[in-house]
Amino acid sequence: MILTELEVDAAAFEARTGWAVMPEGACKAEHCVPLPPEARTADGKVAVEVVAPRLGMPLVHDEGAGIWALGPDTTVTGKALTTAVAPELELPDFDGNPFKLSSLRGQKVLLVAWASW
Repeated sequence: MILTELEVDAAAFEARTGWAVMPEGACKAEHCVPLPPEARTADGKVAVEVVAPRLGMPLVHDEGAGIWALGPDTTVTGKALTTAVAPELELPDFDGNPFKLSSLRGQKVLLVAWASW
């Protein structure tokens, strides 16, 4: 979920994440997580910075673009990445020369994987 602000309409948050945020907590299907009172703003919006860690949703900020990215929850599945560090990867480039992923350290990188099966 891409955000331009960290206070989101509760209906929009539920539509995009599946989590219904109510005064007593957040629920998704039969799973409910208690939330503190500050999870909702005075005007009823969801305070994403408060809710995200309790639902196991990673939240990252791109200061240059002025946006936040909210990742999938891990509370229900229990599955999470242990680190955001990619392993060393070396593949041939278009000319057949070896290319190391680590040569892009410090830059934003999008990895796209594809398989024919």
